Amino acid sequence: METIRVIYEGKVCELPVIVGTEGEKAIDISRLRQTTGLITLDPGFGNTGSCTSAITFMDGEKGILRYRGIPVEELAEHSIFTETAYLLIHGVLPTRQQLNQFSVLLNDNSLIHEDMQFFFQNFPRASHPMGIVSAMVTALRSFYPELKINDEEEINLTVTRLLSKIRTLAAMSYKISRGHKVIYPRPDLTYCANFLNMMFDNPVRPYCIDDTLVNALNVFWILHADHEQNCSTSTVRMVGSGRVNLYAAISAGIAALWGPLHGGANQAVIEMLEKIHREGANVRDVILRAKDKNDPFRLMGFGHRVYKTYDPRAKIMKKMCDSVLQKLKIHDPLLDIARQLEETALTDAYFIDHHLYPNVDFYSGIVLRAMGIPTNMFTVMFAIGRLPGWIAQWKESRDDPDWRLSRPRQIYVGPAQTHYLPIDRRH
Repeated sequence: METIRVIYEGKVCELPVIVGTEGEKAIDISRLRQTTGLITLDPGFGNTGSCTSAITFMDGEKGILRYRGIPVEELAEHSIFTETAYLLIHGVLPTRQQLNQFSVLLNDNSLIHEDMQFFFQNFPRASHPMGIVSAMVTALRSFYPELKINDEEEINLTVTRLLSKIRTLAAMSYKISRGHKVIYPRPDLTYCANFLNMMFDNPVRPYCIDDTLVNALNVFWILHADHEQNCSTSTVRMVGSGRVNLYAAISAGIAALWGPLHGGANQAVIEMLEKIHREGANVRDVILRAKDKNDPFRLMGFGHRVYKTYDPRAKIMKKMCDSVLQKLKIHDPLLDIARQLEETALTDAYFIDHHLYPNVDFYSGIVLRAMGIPTNMFTVMFAIGRLPGWIAQWKESRDDPDWRLSRPRQIYVGPAQTHYLPIDRRH
């Protein structure tokens, strides 16, 4: 095994180099402090691997994303969300029988306890859906407490229950916020079709299931199902390392996803387009402002922190975006602005040189708006899609023989030792 030698104050530490199946390399520093007294400092953990994982592989330089080794492009084209969820959670693609059983379990567990509606009714009407969903996921622990940490069958039941009920919770939060009648899940509809029906069906205008929109939602959720050790996933792992129950770990992940720099990016795209439309700004002027380093304006939905080339998910979402807009024949001034921004940025040398291509958030925001999803529900939609990845990461961490309670170190830069000063002597 290759090693890296660290020598500090005469102390020698041999650090093994860990090599992943795709050739990724990492220096195992777990014995560094014990041997030398040193720790590493890496704000934002951009160069720090927190775990080994067999779930998702991504290469930002080459624009690669795979779930359990399968390219996300293949899953988006051939799979459905529930099958991809099974793949992430159980590690293999299901047989037809296994997928049917999984689907039946999802349907059987789609209802929520009627008493939970009282929780919804008592949230202030202005409450953000992410706060509501996070709280309600935690509340599920009180209604469905039978979770034995070492009982695999019970873990699988809890996993399926959560995956099924989160879409019901999300749709119910939307209906109650509008003062509308709650729509219950139907056993004859698929996972995605059921969600759309619970969102948009009402007694005076029954919802018509559109296969194009169902397919678009499947693809949207597949593309968001996991993305390696991002902010919310790392949160689920860190909270889960305390051996908390699944509901608490997922609730923490939802809270982490709430921020505008993570899950709220697609919402920020629509808010930017609304602002451009409201102010009557010219797209060319907007592009010029985005290129001006002295202007605080930022073009939302372009570029990605990890992908240094085109976001592989964006290519798929763009195709789906074109399909949805063509099918619905929507005339929306915001979508017109989005198209102009896309066309301009894709041909502008500055954006090309800086790899500022439209990312998945740009196209997904447009698709969700076209489908009729309200802007404040965008991050909730992201959370539903990311749930299988969070569950898979929680399970993998729980089953890791090298598990340790997460406890990062720090470098203290505060005052040196001082002594307590009686209050009468303070100035």
